[in-house]
Amino acid sequence: MDYLPKDPAILVSSVNMLLRDEEFDTLESLCYNFGTEPKDIKNYLHGHGFVYSDKQKQFRPIGYDKKETNEQREQSCLHELPSCE
Repeated sequence: MDYLPKDPAILVSSVNMLLRDEEFDTLESLCYNFGTEPKDIKNYLHGHGFVYSDKQKQFRPIGYDKKETNEQREQSCLHELPSCE
């Protein structure tokens, strides 16, 4: 890849792929390679509904991690309910 795409959906996919496939160790090294700043990509994609997860090393839809946490809580609550026999 010679440059980062401008389209937000393709950019997210490309960045996540490059990080997932370990072409780059960090978002910072990826940005350095393509001559941009991490804050610029983060701000651009945030404006299109994505946020960067340092833990996962990927961009995710805003609220994705919070939704996941709520679903996990709901599942754990279901296991705590007494059975209805």
